[in-house]
Amino acid sequence: MSPVSIAVLAVGMSVDALLASLGRGAASTRPRFLEALRTGAIFGIVEAVTPLIGWAAGFAASQYVAAVDHWIAFVLLGIVGGRMVLHSLKSAAERAEAVQATSLWALMATAVGTSIDAMAVGVSLAFLDVNILVVALAIGFATFLMSTGGMMAGNLIGAAFGRWAERLGGLALIGLGASILFSHLTAA
Repeated sequence: MSPVSIAVLAVGMSVDALLASLGRGAASTRPRFLEALRTGAIFGIVEAVTPLIGWAAGFAASQYVAAVDHWIAFVLLGIVGGRMVLHSLKSAAERAEAVQATSLWALMATAVGTSIDAMAVGVSLAFLDVNILVVALAIGFATFLMSTGGMMAGNLIGAAFGRWAERLGGLALIGLGASILFSHLTAA
């Protein structure tokens, strides 16, 4: 996997956490920088661990599906990307899920909820020749940066930017899945 593909994947996987932190920032009167760092750290760690879990599960099954691994990666990335695009098209009322809770457990629950797609991507990465640690660290770092920044920027840019970011992130994941499929089909 090229550095550009890793960067696209990392940003795409971080969009959900960015949106949640934008919501948290918009719900706060004036988020403190330490609160934004805590939010970014929790989102980043969880987002880095979940693709490792998915990769381990996918790796265990990889010998049984080696002939169709590129199709699995394409379908999983397409589903995750498509879900992100569809979610971005919902009305503001439908998207206004409560992200206002400030407890550590509520923050952890939100982080896990936004990282389920990273686990699915981790499964698809098990079928590819990738260094999962590099990918997981890239996803975690991008999530940390985007969540910390999202928390601070939440009051300024609000939900409108978040919808476009989620839409672009979803399209990027669909494109990455299509690229994986295309490269496997044309290499034969």
